[in-house]
Amino acid sequence: MQKEYKRYLITSALPYANGPLHIGHLAGVYVPADIYARYMRLREREVCFVGGSDEHGVPITIKARQLGVSPQDIVDKYHTQIKESFRRLGISFDVYSRTTSRIHHKTASEFFRKLYDEGKFIEKETEQYYDPEAKAFLADRYIVGTCPRCGHSEAYGDQCEKCGSTLSPDELINPHSSISGTIPEKRKTKHWYLPLDQYEPWLKEWILKNHKEWKPNVYGQCKSWLDNGLQPRAVSRDLDWGVPVPVEGAEGKVLYVWFDAPIGYISNTIELYPDSWETWWKSEDTKLVHFIGKDNIVFHCIVFPSMLKAHGGYILPENVPANEFLNLEGEKISTSRNWAVWLHEYLDEFPDQQDVLRYTLCATTPETKDNDFTWKEFQARNNNELVAILGNFVNRAVVLTHKYFNGAVPAIAALTPFDSEITDTIPRIKKALEDHLEHYRFRDSLKEAMNLARLGNKYLADTEPWKVAKTDMERVGTILNISLQICASLTIAMEPFLPFTTNKLRNILNIAEQLPWSAFGQGDLLQAGHALNQPVLLFRKIEDAEVETQVAKLKKPVKKDIAPALPSCTIDDFSKMDVRVATVLQAERVPKTDKLLKLTIDTGLDQRVIVSGIAEYYSPEDMTGRQICILANLLPRKIRGIESQGMILMAKEPDGTMRLVSPLEGIGNGAVIG
Repeated sequence: MQKEYKRYLITSALPYANGPLHIGHLAGVYVPADIYARYMRLREREVCFVGGSDEHGVPITIKARQLGVSPQDIVDKYHTQIKESFRRLGISFDVYSRTTSRIHHKTASEFFRKLYDEGKFIEKETEQYYDPEAKAFLADRYIVGTCPRCGHSEAYGDQCEKCGSTLSPDELINPHSSISGTIPEKRKTKHWYLPLDQYEPWLKEWILKNHKEWKPNVYGQCKSWLDNGLQPRAVSRDLDWGVPVPVEGAEGKVLYVWFDAPIGYISNTIELYPDSWETWWKSEDTKLVHFIGKDNIVFHCIVFPSMLKAHGGYILPENVPANEFLNLEGEKISTSRNWAVWLHEYLDEFPDQQDVLRYTLCATTPETKDNDFTWKEFQARNNNELVAILGNFVNRAVVLTHKYFNGAVPAIAALTPFDSEITDTIPRIKKALEDHLEHYRFRDSLKEAMNLARLGNKYLADTEPWKVAKTDMERVGTILNISLQICASLTIAMEPFLPFTTNKLRNILNIAEQLPWSAFGQGDLLQAGHALNQPVLLFRKIEDAEVETQVAKLKKPVKKDIAPALPSCTIDDFSKMDVRVATVLQAERVPKTDKLLKLTIDTGLDQRVIVSGIAEYYSPEDMTGRQICILANLLPRKIRGIESQGMILMAKEPDGTMRLVSPLEGIGNGAVIG
């Protein structure tokens, strides 16, 4: 039997404040979370819906350095934009705060300190990369070099964004610091680790035995991690942006963002309820539900619960209904390529149509596998479902009431068996809708809510009151009364999904306040004689041209900023590079790769092979016989089993395109550039 709770604590993953929101974020996390929170409020349950911006971590410091501003400037900009975008879309947070707040820093520090004082951490000294010129330890993202997989010359120490490979700094060819340009060295540094391996037996019991009802994608990922064995995880790192580690001698160290961010749920609740927050986080009568994307499953199902268990006194998540990823027009959403639908742009370009996006994203929620958003489907769902079914039914019912009864709700004269069949169907829809919402099946729940509109549409089409009006106005009154009662129930059924539309519908029906869930399906929500307001269209058709504009916008090349200048160097630094002119004698693709070419070149000194990741821009035929510029004294490195002796000089344009640097005139091979 399902436990009854007094209150519901609903959290949604904290969006990272280094860029705007896109539809992938919305479909994966925020629209489902808002639907659930709104539904629970309709059930008259006590709800606290917590959100906030995640504002620490290396990517923010990198963006700040690139733009020549402070990290605080970056997070202030995007926190404000994200919070406003959520408000405009109707995401009904009870609190939306941020991890740079004073309350959060205090809460996170105290959380760490309690675990530290109780000996819950492991203290370890390890070797990490250090920039001697910048006098700073380097996060992996601050180490740049050539990708060993595809030859991309600007791969990060944790990932190559060109081929998508996961890397470590040790794998990079010619790694250097992106801060100073110098070659980093390894130095010892001390950090604190959460010994997740010690919590493994407890996690197996708690998740694998006691939470088999979790979604298969969530349960399966947790089982995979637990089966493979957990390892201690660092909770601190060397960085100057974040929550300082509250331990003497830990200067220059901050809490790792994965440790700091989930504590934001707690600190944001404290900000909202400073005197009663513990009721939400420490009472067994509270149900905690995390809404996240699949990339956060491990942190919310394994790491954060282990943190709460180590601390003691906190409740644990009862469910973590994580979703998969939403693709766009058949491709993965990519912020770097601008292959995304940005929420703030949508809200500007489709004013007063927030619910069309909410509806489409709910209908395509990637609940068990990745799903796809297309602008054509967006248009079809609006025109064929919202306009043709929901909007059409409401408009006909209200227009006919104004036509035949001067806008006053008519009385029921007598029910036919068909009328009873219709009214008896409504409780079944309500029950199915409840079951889906209680179990986080939001796509199915939306279908049931629309089934209520379909029921009303079919009822009007089958009874044809405009024809009956010629002979039997009492019968017309019965038909319209039942239709209007369905409209009133739609203000309840659709509220979690389409809050702006239901507000508009309540105004049309002249219902002053939101009706509770318990009123859903009652046959007397609108009393006979109740005056309706004038009808207005709930939705408008979306034209082909609007959709074509959005698709065309996706295909525009991204305008990128010119790469910032590197630190100054001396003539001695430059003279160490042996840059020469060479000719490509032969070019061929490297087997089983899409981006690598194997080039045999004549340097004037010798013939050698260079492997380069330029196949995306140049074919083997383009390269054969071409003069190029090379860095000839680069240490050899094996790439895909081929020894590469040197590097081709390329220029990166603002849109990200790579171009060869070649002599304008024919020059003898081996000519030195300098």
